[in-house]
Amino acid sequence: MKLLHFDDFKLGVLNGENVVDISDIANEVPHLGPHDRINGLIENFDSFKDRIEGAAKGDGVPLASVRIRPPLPKPNNIDCMAVNYMEDGTRDAPAPINAFYKSSNCVIGDGDTMVLPDVPATIFEGEAEIALVIGKRARNVSEADAMDYVFGYTNFIDGSARGLPPTGNTFYQAKSRETFAPHGPYIVTKDEIKDPQNLHVQLRNNGVVMQDFNTNDMAHKIPECIAWVSSIHTLEPGDILATGTNHRGLNPFMDGDKIELEIEGTGCLTIHVQDDLKRTWERITRLEHKESGGEGPATPQTGGKYAP
Repeated sequence: MKLLHFDDFKLGVLNGENVVDISDIANEVPHLGPHDRINGLIENFDSFKDRIEGAAKGDGVPLASVRIRPPLPKPNNIDCMAVNYMEDGTRDAPAPINAFYKSSNCVIGDGDTMVLPDVPATIFEGEAEIALVIGKRARNVSEADAMDYVFGYTNFIDGSARGLPPTGNTFYQAKSRETFAPHGPYIVTKDEIKDPQNLHVQLRNNGVVMQDFNTNDMAHKIPECIAWVSSIHTLEPGDILATGTNHRGLNPFMDGDKIELEIEGTGCLTIHVQDDLKRTWERITRLEHKESGGEGPATPQTGGKYAP
């Protein structure tokens, strides 16, 4: 089942290329807005599943005729795993398990725009990731039980403003900026994903493939991530846990870019990039930069404000 928000945050379920409005069903969940309505629906999904499945057989309206909105407009928590891939075997061992936090104000959805702020970042990037949607309250969960707490999956782009001063003051100011947590276009319930540790992930920038990897390269697997994060704080229904990326294909995001993240089984998330300062970088990946003998992890800025 694929759930999404559309137009003025109606809640819908996909039927092929059509979306069927199930707002009447979802509105039975006590709520103040679409954010706690979807969270409540996820928490109590067993009570609504049969009716939603029945509604999904309706005709609906063409998906192409509606505006898709973020499937999770305001999660209680957005946790993101850090350095969580083996980078195609180029790492000798997994990095110590680690994560960082994004504000729910970072959220945007399919068709929306990531806005690059006026800050002296050395580069702006977006990381292609598969994100877990938490299905029930999770606290001190064991790895053995972890998958029972997954409601579904969604595409996630981890926006990053790299290299901001002072040196070492990194995750918060790099990651938690507004518009830096695109996800969607919908939530896919976990029954539709046979093996989340074997999914093809591809990110295209203006139609050119930049990131192309498989989730089987993940260093700390999904159950370990859930267990570790839930040992630090409680995860709530509708929370997002993004699982990290293979950094070798990271590439600069610049004004006017069209970014497409397509993950096997979870659809294609499309966003746009806006930079009023029109800053520029060489259009290459981190791997290409390294192979050309470049210094540092990413290509240097070539033009615009803050260029060296």
